[in-house]
Amino acid sequence: MSSMNVKKGDRVVVLAGKDKGKKGEVLSASPKDNRVVVQGVNMVKRHQRPTPSHPGGIVEKEASIHVSNVAHIDPKDDKPTRIGIKILDDGRKVRVARRSGEVIDR
Repeated sequence: MSSMNVKKGDRVVVLAGKDKGKKGEVLSASPKDNRVVVQGVNMVKRHQRPTPSHPGGIVEKEASIHVSNVAHIDPKDDKPTRIGIKILDDGRKVRVARRSGEVIDR
């Protein structure tokens, strides 16, 4: 299992594919498959059978994309950035934006 720099809740921009340039929040991350689901990106239509809670019909939802096709958005200037790791004085490991040095983890 490889480690990913992208976690649920991160703001990312799509670098390749039909949705290139779109920005969104990561809804879920799957490190085992190296894939992420980004809000409003890679929309697909699925046929839904009616259930007591949902009516049937054609539902549009997000499909996963490969993690190599997304990049973090720098909190300072809203441009794509790579990620580095920094150890703070209190011993915590945090992710930082390579572009500005801004801490991404809260």
